[in-house]
Amino acid sequence: MQELDPTILAKANSWLEGNYDADVKQQIQQLIDDKAYTELTDSFYRDLEFGTGGLRGIMGPGSNRINKYTIGAATQGLANYLKKTYPGEKIKVAIAHDSRNNADFFSTITAEVFSANDIYVYFFKALRPTPELSFAVRQLGCKSGVMLTASHNPKEYNGYKAYGADGGQFVAPHDKAVMDEVAAISSIDEIKFTRVDANIEEIGEDIDELYLSKIAELSVSPEAIQRQKDLKIVYSPIHGTGITLTPQALKRFGFENVILVEEQITPDGNFPTVIYPNPEEKEALTLALKKAQETDADLVLATDPDADRVGIAVKNTDGEFILLNGNQTGAMLINYLLSAWEDKGKLTGKEYIVKTIVTTNLIDRIAEAKNVTCYNTLTGFKYIGELMTQFEGKQTFIGGGEESYGYLIGELVRDKDAVVSSAFIAEMTAYYKDKGSSLFEALLETYVQYGFYKEKLISLTKKGKTGAEEIKEMMEKFRTNPPATLGGSKVVTLKDYEKRVETDLTTNTTRPIELPVSDVLQFITEDGSIISARPSGTEPKIKFYCSVNGKLESKEAYAETDKQLDAKVASIMQDLGV
Repeated sequence: MQELDPTILAKANSWLEGNYDADVKQQIQQLIDDKAYTELTDSFYRDLEFGTGGLRGIMGPGSNRINKYTIGAATQGLANYLKKTYPGEKIKVAIAHDSRNNADFFSTITAEVFSANDIYVYFFKALRPTPELSFAVRQLGCKSGVMLTASHNPKEYNGYKAYGADGGQFVAPHDKAVMDEVAAISSIDEIKFTRVDANIEEIGEDIDELYLSKIAELSVSPEAIQRQKDLKIVYSPIHGTGITLTPQALKRFGFENVILVEEQITPDGNFPTVIYPNPEEKEALTLALKKAQETDADLVLATDPDADRVGIAVKNTDGEFILLNGNQTGAMLINYLLSAWEDKGKLTGKEYIVKTIVTTNLIDRIAEAKNVTCYNTLTGFKYIGELMTQFEGKQTFIGGGEESYGYLIGELVRDKDAVVSSAFIAEMTAYYKDKGSSLFEALLETYVQYGFYKEKLISLTKKGKTGAEEIKEMMEKFRTNPPATLGGSKVVTLKDYEKRVETDLTTNTTRPIELPVSDVLQFITEDGSIISARPSGTEPKIKFYCSVNGKLESKEAYAETDKQLDAKVASIMQDLGV
């Protein structure tokens, strides 16, 4: 029979003896009595790490779980950081939460701890999208913000995203400074839980109105929308916060035929109609696709629980609904935006777009052709936000995004925004329909013009302590012994973002990578394929991003070329042993 590690038992006992609530102690005692050693180990083998994006984990009692005390410690650490960073100032923060179970409770705890530390809190009185929290931080002159969300994770999860004064998630060196302050909380007795009502102000509709009106001002092709105002759009918030703003944003843009997926419009942290509330998964769009077929819709939109990411489906040339992946949607958005700006004579040479290093290089090709600068950042939207803040007032950000279905248009926020993205995806669909085309046909034309880029993401889940060790071993193996060939093509370049070194494997020469340290490896082959390996920062996964490309001779050759590129991806993954 499995024995319980004495250090785990000692840590569990410290919670039983400490100043914790009776129900938490009872849950821990129950695990001990039931000899639930695996769960006890996962709950206590480490302290839930406050990473560069905040916290994310399974809810429950224990130091490696999301609960009142880990949320409280995170907030106390953030409060300590803010007071040291802005001495003598009246510090303001904004707090919002999504539809997850306990998210309202955790947001209240967060507000109470800040208020007890004499920090003024703007508290969204009901659930709101993540991007609106970023907007509120900027609009209300806050020094920080907190969003209680675990994005698209399963229902057992919750999380805590911390934002800086620019409305973006903390980046170096501030992220490390916040992490250090959180790590320095050695006892729950250091956490101030006593609410100060005078320091908490509820907000809601006024910010909604301001945000929606500013989003509407960003529209580039209002005349196309006017002619296509009856465009049939099926929308699902997948039981999340998108319902609060996305239908209104579409209406403000001028769309009059938005069809809601009734079974999924009620916010519900159990996400009863889906396995995962993730718009990257076809299963999550099952009901939306059914509704689209019934109504003969032009476009399907589905946002994740905190409405920072959006998945879409469009009709192909055979009239069947197909899902576009994040790279396809991102490339189409950039192509549309640059084309529409060009049509209006708005490109002055000072505009730029941003993507991440694992997002399709089709975007780089499009930007190059339109003479617009494209910057590449590390994975994580906070790096896109950081760049936007650096360039604010000097250059104009048109749009940007990452392959994981997160995009941003305009400079209202510093995080991915499914509300503004949904409005622009609808505008883009109207723009092409107005020209007698469809979004899918426009995608094929883009491939013919710039090259057919095909990407695939393979995620391997490795749970718990042993999983984390396995992921570490895999990365070490790839780092010290990179593959010589992938998919029948020689690996010519190795980019190691942890060592910040790019090695030309043909000449064995190196040059520095001018980006922050990150545990990412990229293999680039002679035929232009790019394969990236990256452990997830928020989930127990290692991710492999594979990008291949070829020439698409004509739209009619799409199916055959697609098959060839699929075979190439499969061959590469086989070579990697994935």
